Amino acid sequence: MIPDWLPLHRLVIPIAFCLAFAVIVAVDRPRGSWGRKLRSRLLLGVPWGTIIAVGIVICVYLFVQRGIDDPTDPVVIPFRAWSYVYPEGMVLSGLSHASLNHVVGNLLATLVVGSLAEYAYGHFPRRRGAISFRTLGENPVFRAFLVVPVAMIGGAIIASMFSIGPVIGFSGVVFALWGFTLVQYPLGSIVALAGASLLNVLYRAFRNPVVEASANPSYGGPWWANISIQGHAIGLILGVLIGAVLVRRRERHAATRGSIEREKWTRRPAIVVFTGVLLFASSRSLWAVYWFLGNERYVLYRAIGVGLIVLLALIVALAAAGGRDPIVPSWAVPNPETFREAVRSASPRTIGIVLLLFGFGVLAGPSIAPNLSTVSDEELPGDPIEVEGYEVTYAEDVPNQMVNVIDIEAFDRTTRVNTSGVIVKNADRGIWITAVSRGNLKYWGSRSVEIGGPGWRETIIAHRTGWKAIGTGTAYRVDLEHAGDRRTAFRSDPVEAEPTIEGRTVSVAAVEGGFEVSVTRGNRTNSRTSTESRTETAPLPAENESVELQGLTLTREERRIYAESNDTRVRVLERERYEGRERS
Repeated sequence: MIPDWLPLHRLVIPIAFCLAFAVIVAVDRPRGSWGRKLRSRLLLGVPWGTIIAVGIVICVYLFVQRGIDDPTDPVVIPFRAWSYVYPEGMVLSGLSHASLNHVVGNLLATLVVGSLAEYAYGHFPRRRGAISFRTLGENPVFRAFLVVPVAMIGGAIIASMFSIGPVIGFSGVVFALWGFTLVQYPLGSIVALAGASLLNVLYRAFRNPVVEASANPSYGGPWWANISIQGHAIGLILGVLIGAVLVRRRERHAATRGSIEREKWTRRPAIVVFTGVLLFASSRSLWAVYWFLGNERYVLYRAIGVGLIVLLALIVALAAAGGRDPIVPSWAVPNPETFREAVRSASPRTIGIVLLLFGFGVLAGPSIAPNLSTVSDEELPGDPIEVEGYEVTYAEDVPNQMVNVIDIEAFDRTTRVNTSGVIVKNADRGIWITAVSRGNLKYWGSRSVEIGGPGWRETIIAHRTGWKAIGTGTAYRVDLEHAGDRRTAFRSDPVEAEPTIEGRTVSVAAVEGGFEVSVTRGNRTNSRTSTESRTETAPLPAENESVELQGLTLTREERRIYAESNDTRVRVLERERYEGRERS
């Protein structure tokens, strides 16, 4: 039992930090140098742009996604990047999130890396002779309160526009910020990465100071199948390109200010940049290259992914730390003159930037065709629930229109895959998604699906009810419930129990709103005789009641149904169990 004085545990965190900070100050005696260092680059020493961007994301989560109604369950489906024909999703997907943990993780990382990136950029002009507030571009207020947050919000939109699939989250911007800081402070960024992890631990420790846990089963796909690797890589490359341009500008600026300034500006060694990027990419799982096989099956190309992040680290090292001198000496370049000039300009830095641009194109190019597509006019199976342009149903082994937009076959893999589960479609918004998979619903029994738009939401609940036939399979039905309306959206095929009692078999079938049991006398499938089978059917008996079919008595006791004849009593059916609920 957790004690009543649990809130006192939270005091451990601030007390420990205050004590540690006091000791560190006493040892270092900074005498204000820490604050002066921050104020030399940031207006009042505060990363205002990062704070504003974080505030915007919080407002979107609370008021647009209606997270204010339930912080743990925001509206998600309409705020994914579905298609260019649905600009609302494209604009908002980079600022929206799928859960409370999702938004908290991204924003804590943004506070750390965004502050470091904003410090590297600086609110005050660094060009020789520049005076703050003289022009708009040199105005620290303009740079802090407009340039930085607009750059972050714009990065979120760009990441959404060039990502494959219905992505959601601010992580594209987070990775762009990491890419920017890796160019400026390669190893400092790794320290900041550890700082982001610490901040996350502090948040969780303050929110849940004491946690009681026990071993229990769980349901979920592989962790790497929930990562938008392509979107993260696009953000990282975009940040590296911006950082490389800034480094080049400052390097040229230092070169024009004499030997003293050149001594202050030191280009990072390539090995340092390479190591920093490689450590970052491996820790952030950029090696997790995977593909869909359909129906919750995936394939991970781990070795290829590791090779790709090594190549990425090398290219970034060239772009950020490569020299400006040409690789090939002029005497080794043949005529004609145009070819000579092209080769002579091929410095390591230029090659690195060109390769980064090429990589950005390779990653972003395949997203254009799917994002230009629309949802087909093909009707959903079953009897969908319709709400404000949304259609919600349950189906099994139907073509996955989210993956099948463009038919591609390569490396023995294809985009022609099937899916099973609760399907949500909205033709006007370009939405088609398996909101709850078949396996997920089978595990939990009931799952809710949130649909809606900016400022409004509706909840549809999917219920699965099933009876297992002993020795064979399960007959089940899926009901959808909304605003008091409950209807059966799917019924599986009937199943027959394995036991045979005096030549009779028992089967169960899902019907509208319930189940039926049948008893068949004779062998319907494997009989080698001419004996004609006879079947009787009745509704599934209620608890502690029985029904007699073909001389066989079927008795229901709690979760089980027994077949009885003379002195023989055999369990033939059992109600399906679910982790999320127990049915009466």
